[in-house]
Parts: sequence; C-alpha cells; structure tokens
Amino acid sequence: QVQLVESGGGLVQPGGSLRLSCRASGIILGLSTMAWYRQGSGKQRELVAQIDRRWNIYYTDSVKGRFTITKDNDAQMVYLQMDSLKTEDTAVYFCNADQVHWGQGTQVTVSS
Repeated sequence: QVQLVESGGGLVQPGGSLRLSCRASGIILGLSTMAWYRQGSGKQRELVAQIDRRWNIYYTDSVKGRFTITKDNDAQMVYLQMDSLKTEDTAVYFCNADQVHWGQGTQVTVSS
C-alpha cells in the first residue's frame, strides 16, 4: 500500500520561505518519479516540480529560481524548498508518485 504524507505547510508572509516534506512508503523512492502539485482555490491542479529516478528535474515557469525540489532516497523523503513566496503561491500542495499516487495535501497560505 502506497502512502504519501506531506508536512510543512502553513501561513507565511510574502517574501518568506517554507519547506514542504513528503514521506513515502510502499514504493522505492529511488525508482520513482516524484512530484509536487498544487491547487489554488477555484483553479485546476498544476504540476509545480518533478524529479525522476535519474535526478532529472522540472519546474513550472512561475516557480523557477524560487523553488527547489530534492529527495533523499535512503530516507524515502521528497522536499520542496519554497523561497521568495508570493501571494499567488497560495494553494494546497500535493505530493505525487509516478503520476498515480497522491498524498492528502498541505495548505500553504502566503499573506501579509
């Protein structure tokens, strides 16, 4: 049974930083494509960042230079470091494995 558990969301002021974490079980992280998606209120879910088993990394244009996706295969963890946060980054952030498995999401609110 695959489980993805996110943590690290919260309320932060514009320009601030947050680090999201995703703990994976039931999969071999080193063999998986892991991603972070987000869904703002009234918006479609969108891919934010992705890292595959060869450490190829993708970022959507709106977060390039501000967000960093990393992983620790031994610890079965995926991280999303979010810096220079903007109000438009406000959303529920979801961890995803192989475009199939989803976590429950963690709320990120960027507001002054």
